[in-house]
Amino acid sequence: MEIAKVTSKGQITIPIDIRKKLNLKDGDKVIFIEEGDKIIFANAAKVAFMNIQKAFEGEAERLGLKNEQDVVDMVNEIREEMWKERYENND
Repeated sequence: MEIAKVTSKGQITIPIDIRKKLNLKDGDKVIFIEEGDKIIFANAAKVAFMNIQKAFEGEAERLGLKNEQDVVDMVNEIREEMWKERYENND
């Protein structure tokens, strides 16, 4: 367990061990999540990434993406389609 003191401005210094565990660097943002009578403190970027992962869960299978090359191929196809829409049909 780590303890931090709150200043008169409401600031705290996050102990180094906690910063390391959360992979926090200078300028990173943190998030406070209320869960019942507890407040959870977390790295905001990690929470956002986890939410994105959850939102995309099952999408790779639905799109037939089995490996990294499938993703690269799909991105290339989309880029080609976008290029055609923008430049080939502009006579």
